[in-house]
Amino acid sequence: MKTSQVFLFLIFFACFSCKNNSERFKNWASYRGDDGITAYSPLTQINPENVHQLQVAWTFRTHDTVGRSSIQCNPLIIDGILYGVSPRQKTFALEAATGKLLWKFDPYEGNDTYSGVTRGLAYYEDGGHDRIFVSASYKLFALDAQTGKQILNFGDSGFVDLRKGLRDDTQVEKYSIENTSPGIIYKDMIIVGSSMGETYTDMPGNIRAFDVKTGKLRWIFNTIPKPGEPGYESWPQENYKSAAGCNVWSGFSIDRKRGMLFAATGSPGFDFHGGNRKGDNLYANCVLALDAETGKYKWHFQVSHHDVWDYDLPTPPILVTIRKDGKPLDAVVQLSKQGWIMVFERETGKPVFPIEEREVPQSRMKDEHSSPTQPFPLKPAPLARHHFDTSLVTDISKESHDYVIKEISNYSFGGIYLPQDTQGIVQVPGFRGGGEWSGGAFDPETNIIYIGANDIPNVVKLVEVKNEDEDEFFKMPVLKAGEKVYQNNCAACHGADRKGIEPVPSLVDVSGRLKPSEALEIVEKGRSKMPSFISLPLAQREAAIAYLFNLKNQKLTRAGNKVDDEPSTQPAKRYRIKGYTQLKDQFGYPGIKPPWGTLNAVDLATGEYVWKRTLGEYPELKAKGVPETGTQLFGGGIVTAGGLIFIAASRDEKFRAIDKKTGKTLWEFQLPVGGYATPATYEVDGQQYIVIAAGGGGLQATRRGDYYFAFSLPPKK
Repeated sequence: MKTSQVFLFLIFFACFSCKNNSERFKNWASYRGDDGITAYSPLTQINPENVHQLQVAWTFRTHDTVGRSSIQCNPLIIDGILYGVSPRQKTFALEAATGKLLWKFDPYEGNDTYSGVTRGLAYYEDGGHDRIFVSASYKLFALDAQTGKQILNFGDSGFVDLRKGLRDDTQVEKYSIENTSPGIIYKDMIIVGSSMGETYTDMPGNIRAFDVKTGKLRWIFNTIPKPGEPGYESWPQENYKSAAGCNVWSGFSIDRKRGMLFAATGSPGFDFHGGNRKGDNLYANCVLALDAETGKYKWHFQVSHHDVWDYDLPTPPILVTIRKDGKPLDAVVQLSKQGWIMVFERETGKPVFPIEEREVPQSRMKDEHSSPTQPFPLKPAPLARHHFDTSLVTDISKESHDYVIKEISNYSFGGIYLPQDTQGIVQVPGFRGGGEWSGGAFDPETNIIYIGANDIPNVVKLVEVKNEDEDEFFKMPVLKAGEKVYQNNCAACHGADRKGIEPVPSLVDVSGRLKPSEALEIVEKGRSKMPSFISLPLAQREAAIAYLFNLKNQKLTRAGNKVDDEPSTQPAKRYRIKGYTQLKDQFGYPGIKPPWGTLNAVDLATGEYVWKRTLGEYPELKAKGVPETGTQLFGGGIVTAGGLIFIAASRDEKFRAIDKKTGKTLWEFQLPVGGYATPATYEVDGQQYIVIAAGGGGLQATRRGDYYFAFSLPPKK
């Protein structure tokens, strides 16, 4: 080829690449925007000068709310088509410029009692035969992206059963497994994690890769190592046969150039007591790097050793390139519930800022094995407070202060990593913050990451669970027996009085919503974050239903009532927590001094905060002269090259545009219900749009809805 021809070819190739990049930047084709989960867009049409002109471009309603449903979906927008998920986990496609419905897929085939959480979708491009991958309950579906039709030759009759292939396939009915966050595509594979029950005896949370065409398993990484695998020595010798958790429930990021997959793992089961799992418990609570092609181990960093605080890592690792000391550095950023912002070199896992092991208080429980040290990053400073004492008790009013002082009088409190016990502790940070599944948004132009954070303590008290003597159990009146089963297994979430503990719903009126047979099915199969209780003897399950529905004449089944002998790896004692309870005053406000929810801008090159502000308000407190407190946050933000952060997340149900340089609110829109999801931005026919799902409900326990709102600037005349 002549020099002139080569030159022309290079010009053509460069123009073609620019066009492809331009088209790609108009889309939002991956969960949280890109492979690195950075929640960044290069679009600039909407900017600080004109954002005040934003108006509703279209609204779409799904018309399928149920229970305390929510929408946490970060939708995909590809070539003018928006793909989203409803409160009942129906997948749908819309015209992205108009909101017109194109198709809808119902994974439950019309069964209106089911719902769950789906935070996103995965898209596989295949030359006109593109596929959408979505999870609902224990099923992973592949859908035709053009029609929404289920691809029936994927997996077993149209889906992959995520319960299978983890331990004992003959026992899968006992376990509740789903996938709240989307898998990630690598070549011709979809790589998935799982969300599951968090008891002593649930399933392991292994990472798996499936063929995108057939659904066949391609590789598996055991997050609870088996004999001969690295990390096996960090557990008791036989523990791999029964240990639970260590699951990737928040999703993945991927470096395609290096062929590296990044994951963040959850806690081992049971979340708050580790008497059955002496050791550090790899690969629980880890930033984990694997070979994406094979699933082979590359490196890890464990953020919490032998976790007993439910400090599972809530966000995928964020892949960023920062300029440090004048040079580009490919890095991995991990956010944690403790409020850590940990930064690692991508190739090696070496910390960019120093992390030191420090001695921490040791458990006083005879059957616990707490770690003598925990990692403490020296930079950046944590997003949430790591100490609690009476000087930090809420001061929004004297009544609230006095109430909380009395509430904590019987609990221990102090620093982070105070061990759990049967007397109860004030845990700070709580297990819904600092960072949550909403993650961070990284701006490559400035090295700055923007993170929403919660700063609200929990009150945690361990209660010993005792097995009922079979004969004594059957001598009790059926409602008394059912009450005992309920208090031992259900009260931690639904409340001792059955009125619910936010955000778990009340069961006082369950007979008005479900039939006894439907409630028993939920108890046995689980639903959403509620695990299956199939492992309870049948008579105990029947007794609990009799108690909830006041079935005084219910006859209990003796057959199969005896519980199998405990595996040798299980502790002599087991515990539950009294409730997933935040420290609050008598009016429902957090029991610690504000701020309760913040938006933070952190320079990842220096480890310093650029700015920090509260996010969200309680109008009734503001009317009483209380300065803006911030609220608990659920849902992420995105950042654009146009100079803006878009975020909802707060309990006041507002959607805001914020100046990324100053943190100042430039525009806000009052949603009809809370936007507890991550927005997306895209361009169609030269018009930039911002879209947010507003489903309310969920962990905020506010009013629920079924909306998707898209905003744009007024059309040019």
